[in-house]
Amino acid sequence: MLVFIAGVLLVVGYFYEGKDADLVDWKLTRSPEVEAQNEIDDVRQMLEAQNEMRRRRGAPEIDGEKLREEVQGEELERLRRGNSLEAG
Repeated sequence: MLVFIAGVLLVVGYFYEGKDADLVDWKLTRSPEVEAQNEIDDVRQMLEAQNEMRRRRGAPEIDGEKLREEVQGEELERLRRGNSLEAG
């Protein structure tokens, strides 16, 4: 019975001419624009929270540009380490 059900699903999937998302009735819950805005808001909120903690410690605040530079540097270092691991 299990093999029969799997076979029916495979045949239906093979001959179905619509989109796969339509087959399972899958729809986006939010638009890509809303997702991008949510990500931007999350980063802003995390930066504000980090700056609040830095103020409490007496450390200098970090701005968006400084954060961007740090992230780029860390990404470059990660890529260098990854490439050196592949070569070795």
